[in-house]
Amino acid sequence: MGEKTLTRMDLSEAVFREVGLSRNESAELVEAVLQHMSDALVDNEQVKISSFGTFSVREKAARVGRNPKTGEEVPIQPRRVLTFRPSHLMKERVAAGNKA
Repeated sequence: MGEKTLTRMDLSEAVFREVGLSRNESAELVEAVLQHMSDALVDNEQVKISSFGTFSVREKAARVGRNPKTGEEVPIQPRRVLTFRPSHLMKERVAAGNKA
């Protein structure tokens, strides 16, 4: 299975082709959108993109983990983690792509 990664450059190139902005303006637009999304997540806001999904930050409590090599118990500190929940439309699109 070929692993291709969609990058910021790919996104700005798509904006350049589809919208007709200059390459620099397209890159600035992509950067601004990503920065706005990041800022919202840092501020504990949800980022919901219709027909795509929802990004949110979740607080995880402290717990005791285990080192898989030694079996030794290790404390895991409380932390904030980023989660993504795809929309039903996105789930359906991805599932349909698996059947091709």
